[in-house]
Amino acid sequence: MGVRKLKPITPGQRHKIVNDFSEITKSKPEKSLMSAKKRSGGRNSQGRMTMRYLGGGHKKKYRVVDFKRDKFGIPATVKSIEYDPNRTARIALLFYADGEKRYIIAPEGLEVGAVINSGKGVAPEVGNTLYLSDIPLGTIIHNIELKPGKGGAIARGAGTYAQLTSKEGKYAIVKMPSGEVRRILLTCMATVGSVSNGEHMLVISGKAGRSRWKGRRPRVRGVVMNPVDHPMGGGEGRASGGHPRSRNGKPAKGYKTRSKKKYSSKYIIEKRKK
Repeated sequence: MGVRKLKPITPGQRHKIVNDFSEITKSKPEKSLMSAKKRSGGRNSQGRMTMRYLGGGHKKKYRVVDFKRDKFGIPATVKSIEYDPNRTARIALLFYADGEKRYIIAPEGLEVGAVINSGKGVAPEVGNTLYLSDIPLGTIIHNIELKPGKGGAIARGAGTYAQLTSKEGKYAIVKMPSGEVRRILLTCMATVGSVSNGEHMLVISGKAGRSRWKGRRPRVRGVVMNPVDHPMGGGEGRASGGHPRSRNGKPAKGYKTRSKKKYSSKYIIEKRKK
């Protein structure tokens, strides 16, 4: 698993750094675990643009990923590691002993042929999913639930992980990828290990066209718009001033937008680093 730099044969390849996809073992996805993915192009049901800078892009099929890992006590064999266009991490295809197939987010170091499991009394090894109450302190974890039985929500992107630091009463104290330290119920589940494709952050697209393939259209700065279009627009010549703010007037660069009454604030022990 790594990245490779291309030779500058064309302008688009001059600064291009791409994934080498060495960990991918299968090029075609499992048909039974795929579904259609509809795209709106930023338009609502009336056909009017409600989200700017979206549209186009390559067609994608959605891979149904199992974030719950709720097949307890049934071992699963890793059949392949695959590419998923809908996320930065790799996904692993599991064949369960009872014949069912499922996709999961592939952790770093998980190899084809490995046998993984989930539930009570499972060994805390890479790829296994356990309750936070059963995971040893100091363990690196990902795909962490915030509500019991809802499915993993935290640390699912490429290379991310959290760390279980301590346990207090009915809560586990977990250090998040952002640096935030918070309480999570011990009855929530998490998977051991860090998420695969950690080199994703080193990738450089090299040209504007690759953003278009992803369905991202060119983004225009507010400063170059007219006053009717943006609070920072207008002025004679190349005037760029005023306080930085969003299109609807909300200040940017340091203005706190988190609600003071947010229910989850009581679970946060230490806020994320600025």
